[in-house]
Amino acid sequence: MIHFLYLIGFAFFVSVGFGVFTNGSTKDKFLSGLKSFAQFVLISVALAWLFYFFPL
Repeated sequence: MIHFLYLIGFAFFVSVGFGVFTNGSTKDKFLSGLKSFAQFVLISVALAWLFYFFPL
């Protein structure tokens, strides 16, 4: 569970950075940061689910 919280924290701070440095209006910056956050979380969860089935 702690790894998921680290993922959320990392995704949040990096997405805020991406949103700040995006060109456009405030709305565009907010939507870019939100999209980036969602992509970080969803892709990470999807990969974790996929790799669950590959034993080490």
